Amino acid sequence: MPKKITGLSELKIRQAKPGEKPYKLFDGDGLFLLITPPGGKLWRIKYRIGGKEKTLSLGKYPALSLAEARTSLTDAKKLLAHGQDPAQVKKADKEHLQDITQNTFEKIALEWFNNQSLIWSSSHIKKTRSRLDNDVLPWIGSRPIRQLTPKEILELLKRVESRGAGETAHRIKVIISQVFRFAIASERADADPTANLTGALQPVISSHFAAVTAPDKLGDLLRAIDGYQGTFVVKCALMLAPMLFVRPGELRQAEWKNINLEESEWELITSKTKTPLKVPLSTQAVGVFKELYPLTGSGRYVFPSIRSQSRPMSENAILAALRNMGYDKSEVTGHGFRATARTMLVEVLQFRPDIVEHQLGHNVKDPLGRAYNRAEFLADRIKMMQVWADYLDMLREGTGAKILPFKTHTG
Repeated sequence: MPKKITGLSELKIRQAKPGEKPYKLFDGDGLFLLITPPGGKLWRIKYRIGGKEKTLSLGKYPALSLAEARTSLTDAKKLLAHGQDPAQVKKADKEHLQDITQNTFEKIALEWFNNQSLIWSSSHIKKTRSRLDNDVLPWIGSRPIRQLTPKEILELLKRVESRGAGETAHRIKVIISQVFRFAIASERADADPTANLTGALQPVISSHFAAVTAPDKLGDLLRAIDGYQGTFVVKCALMLAPMLFVRPGELRQAEWKNINLEESEWELITSKTKTPLKVPLSTQAVGVFKELYPLTGSGRYVFPSIRSQSRPMSENAILAALRNMGYDKSEVTGHGFRATARTMLVEVLQFRPDIVEHQLGHNVKDPLGRAYNRAEFLADRIKMMQVWADYLDMLREGTGAKILPFKTHTG
């Protein structure tokens, strides 16, 4: 076995010949060159940390020169002086580099797409994939998702908007936001840059008063709510808002004492007419309340403020959540869920208008002009609320629109 050499030079390294067994050429301070039988020359650093001896691999000679290896030794000694393990730092740097180079927007977008398409209708799958392939991936697909900026995404959206496809630009913004939230959940992104683009696009002029009244668009909204990554309290409020279609203030100020999960009902005083209203709870609504109860059930409010359990959730919480999901106020509001339910229950699901109006908490009169008692139509309303919740599930899964197509109101 060749004799160990100290104080290396380029000449000594070049003249070093392989032996039958691996051997080391030492330079000093733990830096050495490992000569392997096949002729490989590998830089290594031997060091101690936490009472244990460890070895750090640097690279191959001549790709890594003697001077560069010594610089790496100096860097390693600096880390050790600060109590850091050079091998762990190198591993973390390598993982960070892989994260940047491998986790492109396209890779994560396709993961998200393949995951979500399992519950989508064929038409929604086709439309979403077309928007990704034609308007998103060619521009930002190859970019590391962590490095994407709001400016880049806005340029992409403005390009779509400039061809007169304003509504499509808003839909694409929602898609990009959902991809980012998927990446955040898997720790491959830190923030959703689309949250900084609120108001950056031209509002879409809609004939509906900030309400979604087409099944496919409502399905999109319900799926966006499913993917909401904000607080659990706000997400539950978002899930219940279209399902129960009470006034926004009535929802956010809901109190646990008025909710009977065993009887599947919620009794409240309407904020507009100050009269009692019984809200039948579908099995889906009961499920949401039961999931939320361990978190807020010990307090007064179902949806307490994030700052104080003694106050209800802010009146802007749901609006802000909708904005963060990519929905401008011209598209949908918390109050708009009432218009959505009123339109679709009557025109799509064919429920009698007086039953729907009763559940909306409006004053409903009989043919003689007398106000109905609030207990009227309870059995019909119980059935209606369950049918409505089931229909929302079908829309969310992408099947409801095919079963019950929307009929345009003509009256």
